[in-house]
Amino acid sequence: MKKVIFSLTASSLLLVSYSASSADDVQRIRLATTTSTYHSGLLDYLLPKFEHDSGYKVDVIAAGTGKALKMGENGDVDLVMTHAPKAEASFVEHGYGVMPRKLMYNDFIIVGPENDPAHIAQQKDVAQVFKQIATSGVSFISRGDDSGTHKKELGIWAQTNIEPNFGGYRSVGQGMGPTLNMASEMQAYTMTDRGTWLAYTNKLDLKVLFQGDKALFNPYQVILINPERYPTINYQGAKAFSDWLVADNGQKLINDFKLNGQQLFVANANE
Repeated sequence: MKKVIFSLTASSLLLVSYSASSADDVQRIRLATTTSTYHSGLLDYLLPKFEHDSGYKVDVIAAGTGKALKMGENGDVDLVMTHAPKAEASFVEHGYGVMPRKLMYNDFIIVGPENDPAHIAQQKDVAQVFKQIATSGVSFISRGDDSGTHKKELGIWAQTNIEPNFGGYRSVGQGMGPTLNMASEMQAYTMTDRGTWLAYTNKLDLKVLFQGDKALFNPYQVILINPERYPTINYQGAKAFSDWLVADNGQKLINDFKLNGQQLFVANANE
């Protein structure tokens, strides 16, 4: 059976609410995850293997981390896979999520026009990169969608004491793929996770201009929805999927996933 993948906007968020209590739904698992795990192709690679091994079917709802966690808060999904540590910690602390597990990581990078008009490649840290972009009269495309990437970006702006409202700043409310496409068309700068960049790079007229700052570390977790709060969710199915992801075989598959010969994610459940 083909996986069902929804790419959510604010107007379509309610598409995912349905009861998991019928017999037909017992073998289905609802996963809310970031657009980066979807756009990178990772889930298309992992899910057929899990479904073959387990007999479950996974319905994927791809949204920004903020929306994914909100679906978890509302009991509209069975588990979440996200990349915003502070928001995830609050999600668990407030009783919406249980059994948070480290899953994998990659990093964020800053991409832009090959001629680098803001000269960010010469900067020593990402805060200086953002200051240079803000003061150089160039364009910066922000996802603006409360995703993990957007949260990370806003955290960096806060470090610079610069409000992200300068003339070249564009907040587009889109996933990572469309944001990269827009940056390429406008010859603008943006921040992206490396996985989505590697999946899209052949389609873009952009270049990696800054990387390697430890502040750009990008960890992912998988978190189950609390069955005491939402007894009708498919907790057993969600736990089976989480167990599979962090087991040796799932971790090996994550490490083995490559595009153009490059590894997109590093599995770290056992670290």
